[in-house]
Amino acid sequence: MINLEIPKKFKPLASQANQVAQEVFRPISRKYDDAEHSYPKELDMLASLIDGMNEGSDSGAGAAGVRRESNGNGDDGNRNGSNLSTVLGIVELCWGDVGLLLSMPRQGLGNSAIASVAGEEQLEHYGGRWAAMAITEPEAGSDSAAIRTTAELDGEEYVLNGEKIFVTSGDRADLIVVWASLDPARGRAAIKSFIVERDNPGLKLDRLEHKLGIRASDTANFTLQDCRVPKDALLGDPEVKEKGFAGVMETFDNTRPLVAAMAVGVTRAALERTRELLAEAGVEIDYSLPALSQPAAVARYLEMEADYEAARLLTLQAAWMADNSKPNSLQASMAKAKAGRACVDVTLGCVELCGAAGYGEDELLEKWARDSKILDIFEGTQQIQLLIVARQLLGKTSAELR
Repeated sequence: MINLEIPKKFKPLASQANQVAQEVFRPISRKYDDAEHSYPKELDMLASLIDGMNEGSDSGAGAAGVRRESNGNGDDGNRNGSNLSTVLGIVELCWGDVGLLLSMPRQGLGNSAIASVAGEEQLEHYGGRWAAMAITEPEAGSDSAAIRTTAELDGEEYVLNGEKIFVTSGDRADLIVVWASLDPARGRAAIKSFIVERDNPGLKLDRLEHKLGIRASDTANFTLQDCRVPKDALLGDPEVKEKGFAGVMETFDNTRPLVAAMAVGVTRAALERTRELLAEAGVEIDYSLPALSQPAAVARYLEMEADYEAARLLTLQAAWMADNSKPNSLQASMAKAKAGRACVDVTLGCVELCGAAGYGEDELLEKWARDSKILDIFEGTQQIQLLIVARQLLGKTSAELR
């Protein structure tokens, strides 16, 4: 049976991650928010430490993969593994700064794709390298099945052509996991993911985006022009099958709980700081009294705290299901939808409650409010997550419910 308390064996991990967040991330958070596109060199010394944070993961915090293997305990077993440990580590690190977490070497979302669907030889070959994820295109955002980047087999190589935008850590990563179609006429079934070396001459950096939030992290736009990669750079099965796209989309079953964990960490940071500022203003929260019998600020705070708790539990559930080889597509989308929206609502609510104290640059509250918005957008927007949840609950296909 699932128990959503932090497992005892992961408490040192959470404590270690919190220490990194407090002593490294928080002190330089504002510095790299202001110095957009400057690489945080302070993170280099942490890379090896974060690599070893997750039990049973060769890829480090933020890069665990959903690999559907038996937990060895039978159907009644309860395994707390690398997915849950990764989520717990991310929550603590993003309590410090989500943009800096996304800037950590070897912790890109592309690492999660490789860890989730790569073969054993690919895991060995690409292990220990920083991988970004390139899905979004100018005319294919929330609808991943609409991507137009193509991959044509030419002898022992695939030739990729197309354009990718909003690639998180795209300029700094060693590898780019590119989604492309083997046959546009076959629709979503022909979409596969390919590992492209960052220094590939066919991969051209067009520009780096200037952003509202997560400014410490670089966000790149690329053009792929006759970009050649070896046949073994294709992740998963090269055959085009009617249900082939489902295998590619399984990557999201892992990455969406990770993004939800980022939102949970930012939300908790905002709530904790807001409570401190309310206390300094003489507003105390009494959990023994009904919310409506306390000041309006307290009632609002308790409402936001409930949203946070719901998001946290949904996120832990999605990660636990992955560790126990249970299908978690529904729970991953529910966690991402709830945590992303709660993060935006709570951080803006905290700025509102704290007034001038929450709006100035002497507090990180205003930064957390800016950082929060992307967590409601990338890895599938709020609206897409709700659509996925509705399809699964109603038993509808994407053609039946659009």
